[in-house]
Amino acid sequence: MLKKILKDKRGEGYIDIAVLVLCAMLVIALAVKVFPVYIQKQQIDTFAVELVREAELAGCVGSETSRREQALRDKTGLQPSVTWSRSGRIQLNEEVTVTVTYQTNIGLFAGFGSFPITLRSDAAGKSEVYWK
Repeated sequence: MLKKILKDKRGEGYIDIAVLVLCAMLVIALAVKVFPVYIQKQQIDTFAVELVREAELAGCVGSETSRREQALRDKTGLQPSVTWSRSGRIQLNEEVTVTVTYQTNIGLFAGFGSFPITLRSDAAGKSEVYWK
């Protein structure tokens, strides 16, 4: 009789569906935690490009780039670390680079599997200002 019960396949579909739903919910929970990091990476990339463009137009790294940096911080809500290759005036066609880094945390399941990662973006440009 026990052999007959073990061979019986009725109700097997219900267990398969329950496991499938559980797996789908885990994948969705993982996606909800990981996708915001991709959005932050996109924002950091845009942050760097816009900062270097401001330096190109101003022909220097100084107050103009600092104002633009603060405006971008307010706009994105991120507080990244910004490092310039040089400061002060940049002569026409001289190159300037900026590195923007941001530390974020991928917390998968309320502290379980949580670890910090560093997002980094580099941008380079050439000055468009001629200084006499």
